[in-house]
Amino acid sequence: MVFAHDTETALLAAVELANSELEPDTLTRVADLDAFYERHQYTGAHERTTAELDAVRALRGDLRALLTCTRDEAVATVNTMLTEAQAVPQLIRHGDLDWHIHAVAISEPLDVRIVVETAMAMVDVIRADEMSRLAVCADEDCDGVVLDLSRNRSRKFCSTTCGNRNAVAAYRARQSG
Repeated sequence: MVFAHDTETALLAAVELANSELEPDTLTRVADLDAFYERHQYTGAHERTTAELDAVRALRGDLRALLTCTRDEAVATVNTMLTEAQAVPQLIRHGDLDWHIHAVAISEPLDVRIVVETAMAMVDVIRADEMSRLAVCADEDCDGVVLDLSRNRSRKFCSTTCGNRNAVAAYRARQSG
């Protein structure tokens, strides 16, 4: 394990959210947000409204910028995110999850909690000097964010689709050459 469970969970959610605006957009309905909320084990307030969906969708560009910037840029962004949210980290245990960090109340809007959880996860990434675990997809036709949690740092593509497309292209190039 590269990071603590809550850090990995927050990073995976942030990457999925950032990549959801790529074609096809995978976060267009409240039902899509409901599935995202469940898949990434969020807790607390979830209004299930179009306004909440719009607020979460509005985060995508900023999250993409954070996940693909330099370490120094990430420090400045994370500090701003935490300050604006008035984050106060506390250890919390609930459900099946052991002690982990929440930095805003679970009553805060979902978009605020996503920002703070992502910022807290990035604190771990920055402190561990692991920014290289975040990159842009190696597929020349894709701008997806890649989170590489592999032991040997070998993940280059944001999805199986991009990886397969490149493997097929490489195979065809070898066969024609």
